[in-house]
Amino acid sequence: MPKFLIERETPGAGDLSSQELQAISQKSCGVLQKMGPQIQWVESYVTGDKIYCVYIAPDAETVREHAAQGGFPADRVSEIKRMIDPTTAEG
Repeated sequence: MPKFLIERETPGAGDLSSQELQAISQKSCGVLQKMGPQIQWVESYVTGDKIYCVYIAPDAETVREHAAQGGFPADRVSEIKRMIDPTTAEG
């Protein structure tokens, strides 16, 4: 199943408290439970004004539906085509 990178414009994201991040996470997990196993949250990265999330889903529309149901922004949804890391340089 494809992986997607979601870019969420979230002003002040880097200043969110642990409790606020927990509430966002709980909301996301609640929506995921309702949507069923076809969509999975892998991990997220919080920066100054954005949250970048990695999801596994059948298509981008499913990712957008999760965002809509949760009230989360999904400013850009991009399918991850390949992954590379330092071991890629080894050939």
